[in-house]
Amino acid sequence: MQHLILLHGAIGAKGQFESLANELNHEFKIHLINFSGHGGKPMTEAKFSIALFAGELLDYMTENRISQADIFGYSMGGYVAMYIAKNYPEKINRIITLATKFHWDEFTAAREVKLLHADTIQQKVPAFAQQLSERHFPSDWKILLEKTAELLTALGADNTLKHGDYLSVTTPCLLLLGDRDKLVSLDETLAVYKQLPNAQLGILPGTPHQFELVDLRFLVFFIKGFFK
Repeated sequence: MQHLILLHGAIGAKGQFESLANELNHEFKIHLINFSGHGGKPMTEAKFSIALFAGELLDYMTENRISQADIFGYSMGGYVAMYIAKNYPEKINRIITLATKFHWDEFTAAREVKLLHADTIQQKVPAFAQQLSERHFPSDWKILLEKTAELLTALGADNTLKHGDYLSVTTPCLLLLGDRDKLVSLDETLAVYKQLPNAQLGILPGTPHQFELVDLRFLVFFIKGFFK
């Protein structure tokens, strides 16, 4: 069976993909990984960056003797996959991204960072604060938010993947976006789609940004159809 690696988003964890993995594990050799500081993986002292997370994925592939894999990347996970396709194309066979934010500038980053204030989350959505604490234990979820905010600020100052970079990504790609996603725009997704030489585009109906609210029936349909 072909290797399929599922990559979580910022402040997410591999545990979010358990139901999806169960739907796919009869047809693919599924790999779930956590990036540093996520899902209980020890927190790195290094600054978070797309290059750092890409390096962790490449290390995982080396350790598990995976010469090439298909990748499904949700949100930031899709950006990491694109970074590898740009810089290490021999490592990726095909890519599916879902709800990946490609456009970053200072205004966009500042808006997203506002959503990562730990005190505000504790006061306004304590259930989410508890979820983050449990999801990332024993790592400190507040430090995770701080380091993620630094990552987004850095992307806003200097986007890791420039618009023209996608022209050289020849890996077959399927860009998926929910029609109710309020964090990722159709315009930015279309802009990258038009730059990619070998890309397809799909819209998931009735779908917001949060992965837990994605209808797995639609997502599995796209994954099986594109990767088989």
